[in-house]
Amino acid sequence: MLDVLEELHARWSAGETVGLGTVVDTFRSAPRQPGAAMVVAADGTVSGSVSGGCVEGAVYELAQRVITDGDPVLQRYGVSDDDAFAVGLTCGGILHVFVEPVDRQRFPEFGDLVTSVHNRQPVTVATLVEHPDPERVGARLMVWPNETAGSLGSARMDDAVADDARGLLASGRSASLHYGPDGQRRGEGASVFVNSFEPPPRMIVFGAIDFARAMARLGGYLGYRVTVCDARAVFATPQRFPEADEVVVDWPHRYLRAEVDAGRTDERTVVTVLTHDPKFDVPVLEVALRAKLGYVGAMGSRRTHDDRLARLREVGMTDAELAALASPIGLDLGARTPEETAVSIAAEMIAQRWGGTGVPLAAADGPIHGSPDRA
Repeated sequence: MLDVLEELHARWSAGETVGLGTVVDTFRSAPRQPGAAMVVAADGTVSGSVSGGCVEGAVYELAQRVITDGDPVLQRYGVSDDDAFAVGLTCGGILHVFVEPVDRQRFPEFGDLVTSVHNRQPVTVATLVEHPDPERVGARLMVWPNETAGSLGSARMDDAVADDARGLLASGRSASLHYGPDGQRRGEGASVFVNSFEPPPRMIVFGAIDFARAMARLGGYLGYRVTVCDARAVFATPQRFPEADEVVVDWPHRYLRAEVDAGRTDERTVVTVLTHDPKFDVPVLEVALRAKLGYVGAMGSRRTHDDRLARLREVGMTDAELAALASPIGLDLGARTPEETAVSIAAEMIAQRWGGTGVPLAAADGPIHGSPDRA
């Protein structure tokens, strides 16, 4: 929705009612991802796109109807539909588009959303797009890391969706979630689209080795924007790391220092140092451990770990700073292959982010997700 946010805000501020079409789910080769949006004003003006041209005409007509009658609609478009070719969706994909009326009365919190986006404050909008009670369709819950506003119609659903929305927000992802009518996790009948207004977190992998490729692949799957960095140009190539979003040839500490100074890292950024070489490891870890990042881990044996700690102390790092280092990196899963090792590292990142213990759930007591309401 970011590409239409300013237009939508201008119409909302002027007291207009517009039709907002949002892609809430996709299947196969759909042309746009969840969150893509199109705004249709009462005067016929159109901004944005939900399909790159395939179904815009159909959504336009539906949006005009929604402006008039005020009833939101969840519409499916795909080649298996009788009218698929009539609306032009010939790419083989399927789109679920939620078309709703938006104005100051129906979405009073929209100004808070715009303010949060402008202030780079992470926020999600959870919209009930499907429910057995049609009167609840279109209800919204705004979710920030530490507060909420609005309601989806019941406290149980609000609690469940807020918890899940924060998980999506942490990874910068938007998605449709499915529940029972009152937010039951093993139920069905209710669908909520969570639209995250936060860029994906970064994963920076230092060391262009086989473990790095597995880490880049898994990092992308988890929703990270992945950078692989190594000072050795012969190894740091896009061909060797096709799953990475970018491959950088530079000395690790110099690259990370520049990223930190430019404000391109934050408390969600994770760093994995896989080089095994003190001339690379020590300088980049010194930068990383002082940058207030989300996770900093370094690969190596226990002997390498002890040597690394000694070298870091020699450059002036304190025990408090070193306590943030995950080394040897990863949880004890008995991993052997690069892919298994990447899973053990990712598991440690997840546990650190959400306060998990890493112990088998079968060996623990209490709620699995930390809340007694999450049945």
